[in-house]
Amino acid sequence: MRGVIGARRGLNYAIAAAIWICPVASWAQNYPSKPIRYVIPFDPGTSPDVVGRILAERLTRLWGQQVVVENRVGAAGTLGSAFVARAPPDGYTLLQANIAPNAIAVSLYAKVPYDQLRDFAPITRIGMTPNIIVVHPSVPFKSIKQFIAYAKAHPGQLSYSSAIAGTSPQLSMELLKLQVKFDIVHIPYRIAAQGVTDTIGGQVPVNVSNFPAIVGPVQTGRLRALAVTSAQRAALLPDVPTMQESGVPGFEVNSWYGVAAPAGTPVPLLDKLNADITSVLRMPEIQQRLNDLVMPPSPTSREEFDQFIRAEIARWAQVIRDAGIPKQ
Repeated sequence: MRGVIGARRGLNYAIAAAIWICPVASWAQNYPSKPIRYVIPFDPGTSPDVVGRILAERLTRLWGQQVVVENRVGAAGTLGSAFVARAPPDGYTLLQANIAPNAIAVSLYAKVPYDQLRDFAPITRIGMTPNIIVVHPSVPFKSIKQFIAYAKAHPGQLSYSSAIAGTSPQLSMELLKLQVKFDIVHIPYRIAAQGVTDTIGGQVPVNVSNFPAIVGPVQTGRLRALAVTSAQRAALLPDVPTMQESGVPGFEVNSWYGVAAPAGTPVPLLDKLNADITSVLRMPEIQQRLNDLVMPPSPTSREEFDQFIRAEIARWAQVIRDAGIPKQ
């Protein structure tokens, strides 16, 4: 008798689950029925913002509902990320995820206002872009080898500008310092573009930035590029070597962007978001526009993006620990 009762109870649970899943799946297929808030946790005009607006504009056309970009800036992207972590899990608030708030911040900041692995549902990666090390044309070194030799001969006398602590440009330099053992002073800027401007003006001799922000000054000769941090050269600056070509074996750092939703967002909706965003990223027009920004689209499944983020968290935790970078 107990077996019969148990079987009936299991059947009732299965029926109840099916009744619940069907309307959720149907609702997901009818999504969206109102505007979507797309939170970019960095300033307007930055590389994340430019990429995010390209995606938002094309999703607006696909869905027939406005995808409204909202820049919520501060604390290396963690303020905007925290806002999305607390949003209702209904698909109407999405986050443009980024290496800084969603991988590096976990280990760099003493207090992060969310749990990266608990509070977000990864949807897909958008793409990856390298950083680039540049210098003012007046500096006496013209290659990474010469830069390292100069820094070793003048410990603590060189400085470099980048975005605020916790972003991939800073961690690129910290990784290089860790690998080849030299000392250089970090000058962080709340607005990354100001650091570029001060390097162009000669106030800071070295700068590390995401690639899209630096192409123009390099092409016009206002800055000299030493190397890109990707495994391959960048098409827009084909004469600039990689770090590995410059004598730093195994060195590769890419900033990356993706899309995430608050944890608890229904799986059918996450699947739809993944499928729709992936379809946009595979459109020839969008591929060309992102390639022009040196961010070739590289969409993933939800599971692949989750594993990618976990691996990035582990990697940068190791770098921060080995470099002895104090908690911010």
